[in-house]
Amino acid sequence: MSRLSIYDEASPQAPLSVHRDHADIASQLARIGVRFEQWATSESIAPGASPEQVIAAYRADIDRLMEEKGYQAVDVVSLTPGHPDRATLRQKFLNEHTHSEDEVRFFVAGSGQFTLHVAGKVYDVLCEQGDLIGVPDGARHWFDMSESPYFVAIRLFTNKEGWVAQFTGDDIALRFPRMVPSAAAQPPA
Repeated sequence: MSRLSIYDEASPQAPLSVHRDHADIASQLARIGVRFEQWATSESIAPGASPEQVIAAYRADIDRLMEEKGYQAVDVVSLTPGHPDRATLRQKFLNEHTHSEDEVRFFVAGSGQFTLHVAGKVYDVLCEQGDLIGVPDGARHWFDMSESPYFVAIRLFTNKEGWVAQFTGDDIALRFPRMVPSAAAQPPA
């Protein structure tokens, strides 16, 4: 189940509020300029589906966002607990950074945790299957996929070269909870 925990930046021990209702999460995040939607598809996506099949299943929503926001590229990224570079890939995203373009991810399967640092607060968003998050350009944030990552995500980019981060040098991400994968977000056996 998707979740938003909001913290005071100085108090990582206890959230100020926790939200589990999707509409409530979307409303809270909209206040800080973050897009949060749920997408559905009428097509069945089988485990191991090709990136082309995944994109085709969500083509209408992808095209809507590309037209609305001017995104130029789309791809699919997939990571499983057995990936040999999972620890290195996880580490790449764990420190606070910004982008010069929106960071847009739709979770086709699995889960990931986006954490945003905005105006003295920390917004910790657990995204699960069916969730789309759009982090606006310039927003300070980090991403955790857990020690046992599992997700398939569609990514949209303005920059055709893809993901480019500018790290802030702030160690705030070290003080806040890391992602613990839920049983529901694990790969099928």
